[in-house]
Amino acid sequence: MNTLHPLAPHHLPSFVTAPGQTDVLFVAMAIFVLLAVVCIGVFYFKLHALPEHMAHRGQKIQFEIVAVLALIALFTHNHAFWIAALLLALVPLPDFTTPLTSMARSLSRMARHDAMSGEPVAPGAEEPDEPIPAATPPAVAGDAAPAEAGSAEKAGA
Repeated sequence: MNTLHPLAPHHLPSFVTAPGQTDVLFVAMAIFVLLAVVCIGVFYFKLHALPEHMAHRGQKIQFEIVAVLALIALFTHNHAFWIAALLLALVPLPDFTTPLTSMARSLSRMARHDAMSGEPVAPGAEEPDEPIPAATPPAVAGDAAPAEAGSAEKAGA
C-alpha cells in the first residue's frame, strides 16, 4: 500500500524515504563525512610534518631540533613552535664540523712526526720509552761560544 496520507503534499522531495526503507542520502553523507575527516587528518599531519621533510636535506642536528619543535607543537597545539621549526628548516646552518675535522686530521698527521728528527713515525711504531729532553734555553748574545762566533763571521763575509 503506497498511498500517501491525505494531508501530505503530493510531490515529496526525492530524499524522503518511505517508512522501513534505507535512507540512501543519510548513508551517503555518513560515508562522505567519514572520508572528509580522514582526509583532513591526513592533510593536517602532512602539513605538520612539512618542516621535518624540509630539514631532512640539512644537517643532522638541525633535523633533530626541527623534529623536536614539531612534536612540541603537535602535542601543545602552540603554533609558535611549528613556525619556529619551519623557519629553522628554511635557514641553512653553517657547517662548523668540516673545518674542525680537517684541522683535527691535520694536527693528528703533524703529531705522528717524530718530535726530535722531524721524520714521520710509522703508524704502528711504539712511543719511545725515554722522555724527550726539554728544549735548551736560547743563548744570550754575549754568551756565544767562540766556534759559533767564528761561523757567524764567515757567514757575514
